[in-house]
Amino acid sequence: MSNSHSYSDSEKKAVYKAIAQRRDMRHFNGKPLESDVLQKIIVAAHMAPSVGLMQPWRFIRITDKLIRQSIFNIVDKESKLTSEALGQRKKEFLKLKVEGVMQCSELLIAALPDGREEHIFGRRTMPEMDLASLSCAIQNMWLAARVEGIGMGWVSLFSPEEIKSLLSMPSTSQPIAILCIGHVDEFYEKPMLVMENWAEERSLDSMVYENHWQG
Repeated sequence: MSNSHSYSDSEKKAVYKAIAQRRDMRHFNGKPLESDVLQKIIVAAHMAPSVGLMQPWRFIRITDKLIRQSIFNIVDKESKLTSEALGQRKKEFLKLKVEGVMQCSELLIAALPDGREEHIFGRRTMPEMDLASLSCAIQNMWLAARVEGIGMGWVSLFSPEEIKSLLSMPSTSQPIAILCIGHVDEFYEKPMLVMENWAEERSLDSMVYENHWQG
């Protein structure tokens, strides 16, 4: 039943459709991304909620081709180390496309800034809430990108210290995600790791408990 604050049925369908069809994209076609669309995606990030209104998101847009290549090299090195750590699944992992750093239209680094210890509100017992806030900003970007028909992928295969050094970041800042954004020929019907038989999605019922932990 609707209330006076709810959206119209068509607006609701659009919101839920964007949530359902959001995908972590790895395949990009390299076509230039319109500047106004990139701006909309970044503005969406800045509208995210944050604990204590600390707004702990910083985005570094990578426009230098040599820096992009260096980022790819860092990701590629970590991908190989990850494959070794996976043991028997090494060959399966190496077949996966785990990033689109060189093919995407725009490359952004999402990071936590320095000076985060100054923010106590909501973080005294849970300092990791700065990361939770940045994650909300990234999710906003993902949904905005999908609404615009643009793909976005979150790459976490990298050494934070190497990225910090490469981008001259403050010592107490923290790179969290390499975001690949750009035009795609098509969106995955299901999460790519499901389509590639790497993993299966768990049912919601197995993750919702009542009153006490179950499992």
